Order: sequence, then C-alpha cells, then structure tokens
Amino acid sequence: MSTSLESNHVEAASGTATSLVVFLHGYGADGADLLGLADVLGPHLPNTEFHAPNAPERCVGNPFGFQWFPIPWLDGSSEEAAAASLSASAKTLNSYLDDLISTRGIPAEKICLVGFSQGTMMSLHVAPRRPDQIAGIVGFSGRLLAPEKLDIEAVSKPPILLVHGDQDDVVPFASMAQAASVLDDAGFDVHTHVMPGTAHGISPDGLSVCLAFLREKLTS
Repeated sequence: MSTSLESNHVEAASGTATSLVVFLHGYGADGADLLGLADVLGPHLPNTEFHAPNAPERCVGNPFGFQWFPIPWLDGSSEEAAAASLSASAKTLNSYLDDLISTRGIPAEKICLVGFSQGTMMSLHVAPRRPDQIAGIVGFSGRLLAPEKLDIEAVSKPPILLVHGDQDDVVPFASMAQAASVLDDAGFDVHTHVMPGTAHGISPDGLSVCLAFLREKLTS
C-alpha cells in the first residue's frame, strides 16, 4: 500500500485555478481513464483544475491497472482483506486531498469529487467523513459502502449527484436508488439521474448533468 498517490492533472483553461475537480477511477483502471473528461468539461469550467490520481494498489484482476480495494467475488480475496484495504485507501485519499488543499491553496468548499464505479464508492465513503465539507460529489455507476454506518459517521454533508445507467451489468442499477434513500434519510441533499440504455459507462446525457452540477457548485 502506497502512502501517497501518483497523479496527473490538467490545468485550468484560464490559467488561474479557483476550484478543483478530482476524478476517482474504477476497479482495474487508472487516473488517465477519467482525466480525458477534462477536455470536455474544462472549456465550461475555465477556472477549474482537474486532478486524477491512481488508486494505491495494483489491481489483482488487472495488473496493468489499479484498485482502491480488492473485490472478493472477483479476485478471491477475503472480506477482511477488502475491509482493511478500504480503510487504508481512505486514509491515503484523505492525505492526498489534504495535500491538494495545502499545495494548491484552494479550500475544500471549492473541490468536487467525480467518481466512477469503485471511485464513486470511495467518494461516498470518504467525503462525508471529512470535517471540511467539499463542494459536492458526482458518483457514476457506483454504490454506497457500509450504509448502516453513514448516519453515525458522517461529519459533513456535501451535495451529491448520483448517475447510473439502467442497463448496467456490473454494478446493479438498483444501487443508485438504494444509496439515494440512505443518503436522503441521513440528511444529504441528493439528486439522481438515469442514463437510459446505458451499461457500465458514462453517456453524453450523464456527462451533461454532471457538468451542470459542477458549474453550480464550483462557480456560484
């Protein structure tokens, strides 16, 4: 387990960053997998800098990619190993975010997390447990980990947009409604968007809704 995260970034189109978007990739991918979205989002968010770290572990199922934690039913790991890995990755991601805030001079309230699949799981797990509330979370095609602990452990409640394809065959589509229900009951401002006919991916309409959310949270 690395104590820091390798990361690439795309600078703000204006040359002056006043806000940050951090992309968190899915299982078996890497930061570059989502960083390309900056090419689409950046022109509409000229003062936003985009960062995309690699998860801290090499992926068991894809040694060319990375994972935030192992997935027992995919890679044969134990539930105990997965839980320990999640805890360690959460600490590493928190340190990464703290370093970004310190080095870039941009406060937490001007940072959004955009996750995909396992990256969404990390976003929804880490951000509510941070004392410094971030601007928001966009979660594509993921689910909420340890929902029974959220109400007790949440110390901040950033606004959340959940986006999911109704033909997802990797993370069940029902996961979005389940997460939204728990988040709503815990007092979060949560919105959802269904990507019709979309499998485990990001469709143009989903990206448009994401952009509208980011513009509202980072430029208002």
